[in-house]
Amino acid sequence: MQHWICNEPGVLVSQEVEMPQRTPGFSLLRVRNIGICGTDIHAFAGNQPFFSYPRILGHELAVEIVESDIFSTGELATIIPYFNCATCGACVAGKPNCCENIQVFGVHTDGGMREYIVVEDRYILPGNGLSADELALAEPLSIAAHGLRRAELKAGEKVLVMGAGPIGLFTILLAKIQGALVEVAEPNSSRLQFCLDNLGVAEAITGAFNTVIDATGNLNAIESGFAKMAHGGKYVLIGLQKQAISFSHPEFHKREATLMSSRNATLEDFEYVMNLFRDGKIQADKFISHRFTKNQVPGIFAKINEPTQQVIKAMITLAE
Repeated sequence: MQHWICNEPGVLVSQEVEMPQRTPGFSLLRVRNIGICGTDIHAFAGNQPFFSYPRILGHELAVEIVESDIFSTGELATIIPYFNCATCGACVAGKPNCCENIQVFGVHTDGGMREYIVVEDRYILPGNGLSADELALAEPLSIAAHGLRRAELKAGEKVLVMGAGPIGLFTILLAKIQGALVEVAEPNSSRLQFCLDNLGVAEAITGAFNTVIDATGNLNAIESGFAKMAHGGKYVLIGLQKQAISFSHPEFHKREATLMSSRNATLEDFEYVMNLFRDGKIQADKFISHRFTKNQVPGIFAKINEPTQQVIKAMITLAE
């Protein structure tokens, strides 16, 4: 079979390798669709935390069951790509998404940018009628859903989403579905226009917000968000960057503000967004702006990072 591996920052190559072999408790999966994530782009560029090379990227997946003890052959599925130990304090507390020993598929361990993979059965979620596009979008949507669940969002709250990349867009979408009043902070004019045209959300000019959510992973943007919280407000960091952040303690303290991170997602988040697809509340095609075949894979990352491409979400189809 074929796989694509990032040997070092800026270098992605195709290789022919042996098919993986499954063992009991695992299923052999054919990769159908791969969504390109900001994590993949940052890893390719060499500025992704928690990352080492060489590495096979890819964790936003739609897969087809090939061999399994419990799933039906030919069935479409997705995977929860956060492999946990099930025994650490976080796992025992019901937080496997931030397991002390977590192995994220495509980050800490080789991911899905290959024609076939073997995955433990407990991480496989049958699609039950969802399309390959929908299943490949389930993971980034779940990231957004988890951030909103951390914020304990309530209908009618005023929410600022910082960053209109894919995670930011999905956060806007889900916050609106949950009844929030949403505005966006985004310097890219084409992405602002996408927010207005497709999500009915305009640029934030002034005001204080009950909840601020960072989806940029940009140090300057993150630090600017503290001043945008209302008194009693919450700040949720979905975005991730490498440096220390700083803020005014008196300004933060007088607001009695809450700062929290949001890492990965849980089964509950995946089930929530998959049901939104089934209920027709999310249209996958609205967000997929660029499509690629496996023959285009080696050159994708350099291309989609160009601002002129105006990429919303890029999707690779490995198999029909």
